[in-house]
Amino acid sequence: MTQSIKLITSLFICIFFISACSQPETTATTSSTKEQSAEVKADTKESTDSMPMSLIPWKEGLHYKVISDEVTAEPEVVEYFSFWCPHCYNFEPLVNNINDRLDSDTDFKKVHVNFMRFTTPEIQDFATLGMAIGRHLNQEKMINAAIFQHIHEKNLEIKSLNDVKAILIAYDVTVEDFESALKSDEVNEIMQNNNASIDQYREILQSVPNFIVNGKYQATFTRDMTADDVVELIYWLSKQN
Repeated sequence: MTQSIKLITSLFICIFFISACSQPETTATTSSTKEQSAEVKADTKESTDSMPMSLIPWKEGLHYKVISDEVTAEPEVVEYFSFWCPHCYNFEPLVNNINDRLDSDTDFKKVHVNFMRFTTPEIQDFATLGMAIGRHLNQEKMINAAIFQHIHEKNLEIKSLNDVKAILIAYDVTVEDFESALKSDEVNEIMQNNNASIDQYREILQSVPNFIVNGKYQATFTRDMTADDVVELIYWLSKQN
């Protein structure tokens, strides 16, 4: 990671910790989580103050939560995000670093949530469909960046599936490929799996971006963590059973 990227991603981390995109009904739970983290941090502060974060063992209750008794059959990292969330947009460079850090046998995938307050669930599902088509065409990274750019850099709205279609066509997806992808079984399966994953973890997805690793661990980030620490935490969790 270059020095400039470190500086930028550190800024993103700072912004993210201050205020991730969340739902109003989760305020009490989020406050409780912060209190628990503060208690754990207080217990470990004396022994860790003089140590670099990279040498401090990751601790359950502070850096991650165990949300299941079992792990997935294969290692995986799942990021839950929203195209409308400014913190998810700012977090994208770090997401790329996380993906690059993972072992080749660890699957990384993105799940686009449809329960944020920025717009309607239907419109959010249109954006999910755009992501699914990008994945189907092996252009997911480019298409995701285009949708983020449309919302956060161009300050344009998405009001219909036609708006998503226009975004993809502007990035060299042909009309024929778009129409064919809409009818494909693979895109339909991606959409179903995306929304099933949301339903499975809806109660603990209180803010985005949110990372669930190996189906068992939910990463949590503290204010004293650097961008590199976040990458290493996710990598470490991916190696746990």
